[in-house]
Amino acid sequence: MSAPYILVLYYSRHGAVAEMAKQVARGVEQVSGIEARVRTVPAVSTVCEASEDDIPADGPLYCSMDDLQQCAGLVLGSPTRFGNMAAPLKYFIDGSSSLWLSGAMIDKPAAVFTSTASLHGGQESTLLTMLLPLLHHGMVAVGLPYSEAALMSTRSGGTPYGASHLAGQQGERVLDQDESTLCQALGKRVAGLALQLTVEVNL
Repeated sequence: MSAPYILVLYYSRHGAVAEMAKQVARGVEQVSGIEARVRTVPAVSTVCEASEDDIPADGPLYCSMDDLQQCAGLVLGSPTRFGNMAAPLKYFIDGSSSLWLSGAMIDKPAAVFTSTASLHGGQESTLLTMLLPLLHHGMVAVGLPYSEAALMSTRSGGTPYGASHLAGQQGERVLDQDESTLCQALGKRVAGLALQLTVEVNL
């Protein structure tokens, strides 16, 4: 029997969110008994449905509904687009109505992360709006508590609603120590809660 996994699902245009996903996955892997499964979604056109190859040229595989259905928990990441998640990720989530109908995601922990070009570029609104479809699925929203010291010391990304990153106008800023720490803390927290919830369900 394979180990339970946390699905780290993201869309990244310039690489910042992809790097955050790696850090979240590292946090998940700090918890014994559970794994991280990193997946992405293809870009979409404004005039037609996605037409990418089934397997991307590089990086993580594209996510399937089976990946989503079978996960023990979900950490969802996107760059900010006018205070909301990017269209490719929303396109994928909008296609998950069959899982909503079956209740497949109910009581699974879920968390979110984002990256912006500017410091006040909509990080918190993006994180909050990303949680809305997950709440509709009946998932349990997981944030970052202030017991995480980096929330108080950060000079860039990091919120109680989820991990965040300030990439800069040209994407020149790599994740700093506080941002990486909070990404890992988020992954670790979701993984730990997923195991606890699994135990409770099986009692």
